[in-house]
Amino acid sequence: MGSWGTLGPALLSLAGVALGAGGSLFGQYLVSRASARQLEIQESAAHRAELKNVILKFLGIASQVEKATFTRLADSGTTADPVLDQLVDDLWLARAEIDLAARSEPLRGAAYRYAARLAEVARGEIADVSALRGPQVQFMDASYDDLWPGRRRAAGHSMAPS
Repeated sequence: MGSWGTLGPALLSLAGVALGAGGSLFGQYLVSRASARQLEIQESAAHRAELKNVILKFLGIASQVEKATFTRLADSGTTADPVLDQLVDDLWLARAEIDLAARSEPLRGAAYRYAARLAEVARGEIADVSALRGPQVQFMDASYDDLWPGRRRAAGHSMAPS
């Protein structure tokens, strides 16, 4: 065998290459994890934006249904209203979009209950429009929970009537 003088530098060189390769692999692992996390954050933000748009569309149509219903009630009209019927159809389609975009079953259920109650009020089956507030609040709470899972909603921001 050779002396330490010739074998030592070769072994140290080999150890350096092994440490360098190990460090490189570990660095690549860390970069891969960071990239995966960044992709997850981007996908979550994109989903949140899509869901927010769907929720706002649903709320816009729900508002139109309420307004048309209140107008009909104020006019004491009980006849069929084709505009209101179309708005109710649009409301159910917007609810279906929530079904497709929502992450959680509570949001899907709250959207269904709110739409069903709105449809009942629009058809004149329920005369007390205050019956809408409970399902509306549940929908808003479920929307918040689905948009920002794990976050608590700040007190004082509820849509519940005072």
